[in-house]
Amino acid sequence: MTPLAIASDHGGFALKEALKQALMQWGIAFEDLGPFDPSSCDYPDYAHLMARVIGQGRFPRGVLICGTGVGMSMAANRHPHIRAAVVSDTYSARMAREHNDANVLCMGERVVGQGLACDILRVFLDTPSDSSDRHARRIAKLSPGEPVE
Repeated sequence: MTPLAIASDHGGFALKEALKQALMQWGIAFEDLGPFDPSSCDYPDYAHLMARVIGQGRFPRGVLICGTGVGMSMAANRHPHIRAAVVSDTYSARMAREHNDANVLCMGERVVGQGLACDILRVFLDTPSDSSDRHARRIAKLSPGEPVE
């Protein structure tokens, strides 16, 4: 499996640490983009860093965790090459990959328990994108410059 980037803010730090343990158990390479302690920090800084490393081609996918997952997704989705999805169940994780080709999984530590978060992450990593014409057409409409009618 290709390597993964992972980051959080202080509100998602403990869940990030738990997910790192799961990734190690699964033998999946990852890079922790921070933070490296639970001190207060600003979630947009880590979402923008994630977008930067994905845009540089260093990682095909990433995981962002904050208190709810919402702030991280809003900041990450400001970047044209990011399709970040806030997910709190395995079905949504699968659909985010299959139908939307999501490349960043966002979760909330205050929303999802560690066991479920591990299940969600596993589904997100194991699910390929459906590149059929209908999904490709819809994903293209998410790109900047695509007319919205």
